[in-house]
Parts: sequence; C-alpha cells; structure tokens
Amino acid sequence: MAHRALVIALLPAIGLRVLAVLGFPPALLFYGDSFAFLREELTPGTARPSGYSLLLALLRPAHSLTLVTVLQHLLGLALAIGVYALLRRRGLPGWGATLLVTPLLYDEFLILLEHMIMADAVFVALVTGAVVLVVWRVTPATAATAGLLLGLAGITRTVGLPLLLLTAAYLLVRRYGWRPLVALVVAGAIPLGAYATWTKAEKGKFALTEADGNFLWSRTMSFADCAVIDPPERLAVLCPDMPVEQRPYPPHWLWEDFSPLLKVPGTANRNQLAGEFARQAILAQPVDYLAAVATDLRQLLRWERTAVDEKTPYKLPAAERPISESVRGIAEAYEAGPAATRVVEPYAGWLRAYQRFGYVPFPLLMVALLAAFGLMVWRRCWDALLPALVALALVVSPPFLAAFDVRYVVPAIPLIFLALGLTLARRAPELAAEEESPLLSRAG
Repeated sequence: MAHRALVIALLPAIGLRVLAVLGFPPALLFYGDSFAFLREELTPGTARPSGYSLLLALLRPAHSLTLVTVLQHLLGLALAIGVYALLRRRGLPGWGATLLVTPLLYDEFLILLEHMIMADAVFVALVTGAVVLVVWRVTPATAATAGLLLGLAGITRTVGLPLLLLTAAYLLVRRYGWRPLVALVVAGAIPLGAYATWTKAEKGKFALTEADGNFLWSRTMSFADCAVIDPPERLAVLCPDMPVEQRPYPPHWLWEDFSPLLKVPGTANRNQLAGEFARQAILAQPVDYLAAVATDLRQLLRWERTAVDEKTPYKLPAAERPISESVRGIAEAYEAGPAATRVVEPYAGWLRAYQRFGYVPFPLLMVALLAAFGLMVWRRCWDALLPALVALALVVSPPFLAAFDVRYVVPAIPLIFLALGLTLARRAPELAAEEESPLLSRAG
C-alpha cells in the first residue's frame, strides 16, 4: 500500500479525537467568546468578525454542539491529508510526508481547538487549504478558490485579511501572471465586501470589526507614559493610572472594570479614540513598543506551553465547568438542552494525560520555521516562501497588534511543516505538473 505510513499514523490520531468527543461532551466552551458566536441573533461582531457565527447558524437546526466539534475534528484530519498529498506530489516518500504531518495529527492544542466552540479550527483549515491550493498549482481557478478561502478566513478572524494581501504579493513577485492575481483578489473581496456591507447596514460603518483600535491601545498599556506621549485632552482619558511594573497583561485592559477604555462612551467612538492614542503612543515611545513586543515574543522560547500550576483556559477540565447564568440560555438554546462541558472518565483522564506531553514545543517549532527559510534559500525552493511567510505572519503579528497568546501561534503549525516539507522535496513543481499531464504548464 503506497500510503501505509499515513494510514498507520491516522488511526491513533482519530483515536485521540474520539477521546475528546467521548470525554468532554458536548464541547469545550471558551470564556464569553463561545457564547458570542452561539447567539441566535446574527449581527456583525464588535470585537471579532462573525464569520464563524454564520457557520454555526447553518448548523443550528441540528441542535448539536457535538456535531460542530465532530465536523471540526474531521476538518483537522482532512487538513493533514491535504498537506500529505501535496508533499507526496512533490516527491517526498510516504514515510517522510507522514512524519511531517504528524504534528498536525497529534498536537494536543490542535485537537483542543477542534473540540472548542471557537473560530480557530475553521480558520486554520481555511488558511492552510488556501496555501495548499496555491502551492499545488497556480491557475485562475485555484487562485480564485484560494482567494475565496482567504476571504472567508478574513471574516472568521481579522488576521486573514493581511494573509490575502500577502498571497497576492506572492503571486505578483513570482510572476504567475495577471489572471491568477485578479482571480485571487476578486474572489477574496467577495466575502470581505459582503461582510463589510452587512456591517455598514447594521452599524453604519464599512468595516470588519469595531475593535482594532481597542486591541492596539491595549498593547500600548504595557509601556505607555502620558508624560512622554502628551496626548490631547480628548485622548488623555485613556491614559493608564498605574505604574508600568504593576500593569496587567494587555488583554485585561479590554474587559476589566479598571480599564479607562470603559470611560469612553460609544463603541465606534471608543475604537477610534483608542486607535489614535495607540498610534501616538507608538510614535512617541517606539523603543518601548518594540521592547514590549520582544518581551512577548520571548515566550516562543518557553518549552512548556502551560505550566502544571498555571491557570489557563487551554487545559482540559478535570470537572464540569458550570455556565454563567447570564449566558447559559444562549448555549442551551443552541443545544436544545444542557450545554455545560461534562467530564466523562476514563476517556477525559486519558486525554488530559496526553495533553502534558503531546505537542511540539515552541522552540522546536521556531527551529523548524528557521530551517524552512534557510533550506528554501539554499535549495532555491521558492514555493516554500508562501507557507513560510504566512506562518511567520501568524506567529509575530499578534504581539505587535495586541499581545502574545498561545492560541495565536498554533495556526502556524501546519504551514511551518508544509514549508519545511517543500524544501526537502526532490521534485520541482514544474516537473510534477508535467508528469501529471504533458499539456499542463504553469499558469501565466
């Protein structure tokens, strides 16, 4: 069997996902975010786009959070198979391609996100699927499909928007011709434009969210000194009132009662003023801004993702997590019954034990990314450029725009190992296309 290694690797990976479904029914719920996605009233999100909410709305008639998580688990498995197929097409042996998709199959955090009512698993599938299509072969059809996927990724998580622009730049630099480039941009603009128009109709503003300024402002709370910034009176209300060494991590400034952001009336006005303050703070204190970003990025050198005694939403629960009364009705309306995450032993315990070691430590992940860039230059394997750059953007952009979060790094895992695999492949893309059909040639 040509794909024996992959089949062998898939079986335990499926088993881990079965443990998640059996051990933590019906799904894992994340703070208030999951309930915002589950609301029956469909409106453009304020802090995050509502693309994932639209998907949940399509699945609502089934009244099953388990169905949602099972579909997300299947997406994760399909993603690994897609990356494997591309690497095999480029000449990697079955065992080599399987080895490179092992992190996609077995990383505990990817399994966690697949089992969570959050947009991340769908976002990972959309972005990686788009990159795989572009690397597979560039034609107007594949470029349009990739653009559509990246557009959908943009209304799922706003970081998808710059990834569409990055992919367009890749096609331009690689000189694939104007037809694929136009197809990518037009197809990507369709979901983005439709969503922004919806936001305009609902809220009077052509945008994807109303929180980009808030998030950037929270980033500046790590260092902002109003004696240096000297903001105008209308922005001074956003100055922090505690010493730098006592300030909490940036996300706390978005939601906690002490945040001066809450003193500003009006969602759109708050976002605009916060963005203005943030830009002034960064221009006035560029070194402090870069130092704050560097401090966050140093967490990529941490071997353990979460310490044993660390409080984090990214640990599988050991006991049922009650749902707050204020949002319980939202989840139970979607599920048409009890929706709190139950813990069913022994399956839950087995998966919790696996979570302690079943992951690629971030330092090794960064070594793999650096190796991909190095081998790409050495072997002139420029097809690896797109997945490598998209992975880099996913890893480094959050600390610049908001703050570091383990969850924001995980979507880069499939792209890093795809890029590394492409640099190790024996077969050039042009040769692979010719072997598949002598009539096919690179689009342009």
